[in-house]
Amino acid sequence: MTNIWLEGSLTALITPMNQDGSLDVKAFEKFVDWQIQQGTSALVPVGTTGESPTLSHEEHKKIVEIAVKVSAGRVPVLAGAGSNCTDEAIEMANFAKEIGANAALVVTPYYNKPTQEGLFLHYSAIANASEFPIYIYNIPGRSVIDMSVETMARLAENPYIVGVKDATANLVRPIQERRAIKKHFNLLSGEDGTVVSYLAAGGNGCISVTANVAPKFCAQIHKAWKEGKVAEAIALQDRLSVLHDAMFCESNPGPVKYAASLLGLCNEVCRLPLAPITDASRQKIKHALEVVGLLG
Repeated sequence: MTNIWLEGSLTALITPMNQDGSLDVKAFEKFVDWQIQQGTSALVPVGTTGESPTLSHEEHKKIVEIAVKVSAGRVPVLAGAGSNCTDEAIEMANFAKEIGANAALVVTPYYNKPTQEGLFLHYSAIANASEFPIYIYNIPGRSVIDMSVETMARLAENPYIVGVKDATANLVRPIQERRAIKKHFNLLSGEDGTVVSYLAAGGNGCISVTANVAPKFCAQIHKAWKEGKVAEAIALQDRLSVLHDAMFCESNPGPVKYAASLLGLCNEVCRLPLAPITDASRQKIKHALEVVGLLG
């Protein structure tokens, strides 16, 4: 099954936790349903924003399973399945397939620092073993390595490698990728602040952190763009820019979880080594929510 196409506002879901750090399953179930009601076009559980580095394999699978169950086919689920261990990534992609997710999001291997050939072999192994739609997650700021356009074009020849989440903030990339890749390849931004510019460069959607707390506004940007209402899309982007900035005043997902707590969506608890955010950051986030019109 490789016939998948994602567009619009996709939420990189937070993973709600209780005060003791355990999964808050009820909060997550409610959160997933609320996201869909607010116009989110697809769900992305257990990525960076979902604290995948500190979830056990059992917890990782549970969160994916809940997302699939609660969404109940209303919107697609792009399940986080990345690892710097190829066998582990294959296991996670296979689980996503078995549980009924629509595709897997696989981050470039962190810490190992593979060469471009290593990246090619890693993704090829996952795609060929799972026979499941795979989205490349290219995020040099977190994983240290940057997949080249040439490597991505090689990988796109594999029928199971169908798209990319591009978190480079390089707006030349989607243009280069469309030129280099010889098939319909799904281009998704991983940077909230560049959404309209990325769409203008030929992108299809955004996997968003801000959409955790402003899903309706984020969805409206994409709707306006698709309807040719460019000025409206830009105005919405401008309105949300203060919130985009606040969501990254400290390491994600600390700020967005605090914002979610102010809106009564879940606790702000993150697992170590992420520390509670500072008082200065709290004020910045609260102010941004107020400016956008989500609080007060």
